[in-house]
Amino acid sequence: MSKIYDFTLSYSLFRSYVMFAFKKFFSRYIVMGKENIPETGPVIFAPNHLNALMDALAVISVVPHKMPVVFLARSDYFNNKVIARFLHFCKILPAFRMREGLENVDKNNEIFEACVDVLNHNQAIGIMPEGNQGSKRKLRPLAKGIFRIAFMAQQKYGNQPGVKIVPVGLDWGNIDKYGEHIIINVGKPIEVCEYMNEYEENQPAAINQLRDRLRDGLSEVTLDIATEKNYECFETATIAASAAMVEKMKLPNTEKYRFLARQKTARQLLEMEKNKPETIDKLNVICKEYRENLRKLNVPSWLLDKNLKVSSLLLESLLLVITFPFFLIGLVLNALPFFSPDIIMKAFHINFPGGKGSLRFGLGMVTFPLFYILQSVLFYKKVKDSLWAVAVFLPLQYYLGKCAFLWHKKFRKLKVKFRYHKLQVKNSLILQRTKLLHEEILQLVQS
Repeated sequence: MSKIYDFTLSYSLFRSYVMFAFKKFFSRYIVMGKENIPETGPVIFAPNHLNALMDALAVISVVPHKMPVVFLARSDYFNNKVIARFLHFCKILPAFRMREGLENVDKNNEIFEACVDVLNHNQAIGIMPEGNQGSKRKLRPLAKGIFRIAFMAQQKYGNQPGVKIVPVGLDWGNIDKYGEHIIINVGKPIEVCEYMNEYEENQPAAINQLRDRLRDGLSEVTLDIATEKNYECFETATIAASAAMVEKMKLPNTEKYRFLARQKTARQLLEMEKNKPETIDKLNVICKEYRENLRKLNVPSWLLDKNLKVSSLLLESLLLVITFPFFLIGLVLNALPFFSPDIIMKAFHINFPGGKGSLRFGLGMVTFPLFYILQSVLFYKKVKDSLWAVAVFLPLQYYLGKCAFLWHKKFRKLKVKFRYHKLQVKNSLILQRTKLLHEEILQLVQS
């Protein structure tokens, strides 16, 4: 009987297709710290948890192809037998929570033993150490399960290097939408053997020490706005100051470096929260008015860093007019597969809070190839059985769809730019006030 960690041919083919689709789901797929990924197990990947099943796929996308990662997921996903078999094929085991009753929580002992077996065969597992899914860009308390499994598996190796825990930071442009960025930031591995002496003498103390180490590691690779009282203020300030911080750090203005700039800004603000509470109180007032003004103006924060010229707006408009036929063709060929996931979710009343992106991705893996094949068959009939034309048409549907999506994204951005330019021409008092607030935020953040 095959083990859950066996790398079967069927799993290899399925994984290859899913990973291909996963990377195409994002406008920018960015990996940092890839050199920190161990080539073999035993290893536990520990990502922050914001985006349902997509978090697991993000981890799988960066590990070596022949390293299957066995993940844990909430047990209610396994209530349906067909779904349970599919999840097992995907190398996912159930994790039981306290709210599901003590009798079910006891089943975790079997799951933990299964995880230890995976690690003892030099394979990898993935566990979301926060336990549940969050919505804010901050780490939540880490559950003890991951550390229990780590120490249980490390007993095979004693004080010698064996089990490693690798913190993985995930930063999503938008957890629900297609065509946003993803940043996968892999931290340095933590050797569990370093805590075995303490574990043999005082297990709770060793678990707490390892938990603190992992939390520090995750904080290094994520945007960890670790405040409750000032979270909204700090989130606003990190976004508002990102472009200026990138410039100050003398780095290219790319998604990767804007992420690093937001990290640095968040850490500075957390330090100010401790040492300069009066400055943070002032920043809170400014950020609140700043957010309200942006909402009234209906413009994004990044536009305030731009110096828009009419000539550039007209040039962008001209390019959109010229490329409109490509948008139209791409839209016609991709409307059904693109919008079908939302239609299906609405028709069957599927509501998965925090997991809409996962559902769109999963359904899209079916709808896109299905409609592309059906449309290719119809095209084959129209071109009088010309196979070479169909061979070109089949992949062309995807690329035209990509063009249509990018065109639409550029069009929406251009509309916002024209709105912003109109406000500038009218000398909008709210816009002038918002620019002043923006400058005050930068001054306070950089003080």
